[in-house]
Amino acid sequence: MAFAGRSNAGKSSSLNRLTQQKSLARTSKTPGRTQMINIFGLDEQRRLIDLPGYGYAKVSKKVKAHWQNTLSKYLQTRQCLKGLVVLMDIRHPCKDMDLAMVDWALRADLSVMVLLNKSDKIKQSQRFKTVKEVKAKLKPLNTNNNYLGVTSFSSVKGDGLGTLIGFLNEIYEKKPDA
Repeated sequence: MAFAGRSNAGKSSSLNRLTQQKSLARTSKTPGRTQMINIFGLDEQRRLIDLPGYGYAKVSKKVKAHWQNTLSKYLQTRQCLKGLVVLMDIRHPCKDMDLAMVDWALRADLSVMVLLNKSDKIKQSQRFKTVKEVKAKLKPLNTNNNYLGVTSFSSVKGDGLGTLIGFLNEIYEKKPDA
């Protein structure tokens, strides 16, 4: 299961919250610190993949191009990839690259969970509204009727953690031909 998102979406913090470890994935206040594909083994059959972020990062264009090439190759060639968790900042969801990532994953027949991270930074009424808007915006991309979930998430407070765990368990338990 791969975790993707913009450089400032909070992928590493979300992985740390999910695994209940404070420093499994390195976090930083500076976006773009995850510069390699990091693989965290849960057991022999299940792995969590922390992908380099796309979009904003204080790095050279050459480095960004290398990240995008590496990310593209990884996603296109990993036959054991079962799904993609796409993290978006709930205050700035559905940027062009976010939409492209979700669209690609659905076309590649992957299950997708969109985590609208940093939900602790906005009011609950705004969270519900944003989740509803993002679901409506993503629905037309799901032409193959794959699993496509959207939920608010907070790596600080743990909101949405149960939904993420349920998604991961469901995907990991699927039989290869199911």
